[in-house]
Amino acid sequence: MIRTLDLYFFRRYIVTTIWFLLGIFALVFIIDFSEMSNRVGGLPGYTLGMGLVVTALRIPMILMQTVPFVALFAGMAALISLNRRYELVVTRAAGISAWQFLRPFLLGAFLFGVAAILTINPLAAWGSKKAQEFEASWGATNAARSETAVPWLRQIYGNDQAIIGAKAVLDGGMRLMNVSVIHFDTDNRITLRQDADQATLEDGYWLLKNVRETRAGELPVRLDEVQLRTNLKQEFVQESLEKPETIAFFNLGRKIEAAKSFGFPTHAMETQLHTMLALPLLLVAMTLIAACVSLKFSRFNQSRAVILGGILSGFMLYVVTVLVKAFGSSGVVPPFVAAWLPVVVAMSLGATILLHQEDG
Repeated sequence: MIRTLDLYFFRRYIVTTIWFLLGIFALVFIIDFSEMSNRVGGLPGYTLGMGLVVTALRIPMILMQTVPFVALFAGMAALISLNRRYELVVTRAAGISAWQFLRPFLLGAFLFGVAAILTINPLAAWGSKKAQEFEASWGATNAARSETAVPWLRQIYGNDQAIIGAKAVLDGGMRLMNVSVIHFDTDNRITLRQDADQATLEDGYWLLKNVRETRAGELPVRLDEVQLRTNLKQEFVQESLEKPETIAFFNLGRKIEAAKSFGFPTHAMETQLHTMLALPLLLVAMTLIAACVSLKFSRFNQSRAVILGGILSGFMLYVVTVLVKAFGSSGVVPPFVAAWLPVVVAMSLGATILLHQEDG
């Protein structure tokens, strides 16, 4: 009997979660497509079909941010629905405790977190990069919302010192769009400014295309291509420009080792790695919060105040998680602590509240 009931509750939770995911996907798709159409719809390379494709590519990155709330709302919706249909009442009357019939919900939340790590996260990393490439091909670099930070690289090659800035980053830092290169002499005086449509990092040089060179006291000069010598390695540029959120979970370990070999701080990537590992248990904590506000029987109308309290509790947990993650990324607290502490505290509080409600 227990096994059959567990399978039934597990199936109900999974179906509810899928419906919430589909609903959020549709809502985000419509909003993001409308915003992108207003932003780049007038560009010559933009078409309706490609706009739909680019929007679809960007959706997984947004969905990753909503996964904790999907787990919270799916848990609340499934439990409230079972309560209103007397199914939880009958289950309790059969002598099955809340801890027993909550197992399939907690297992479903844990597996949902694992699925998000293994599927949604890699799709988000790949899709965001592809979407940037499409937008760049339309000429939308001025408004491109790059997933990586706007780069400012400083390089020294011989007697030339240069600062390289760009509006957008593509190909993991190998291609920069709307580039500005400012050259200095040994006395830190500006000697030359180069503005290019794009810069591609080749073996030993940056290849600037459609360049406008400006020197003090001289008229600007237009050049089709310019080679800017550099001693920056491709791996070095990639590690310095990529944001942890745009790196697939499977590549984080390798990226951390590479960053350490170049002497880069790895707090942000280590925090992202531990955050991904802690995601399944974060969803379990969200489900425990949902259970705290959804198990009380109410045939027709669940208390609005109780439901609102559950939503606010889940939102506060998410805010605290993001805040502590920021501390971990900046090195204020160890990455392991930043990722796991909010999850462990939330699970402990949820379990304590349920123990008080169910066992007195």
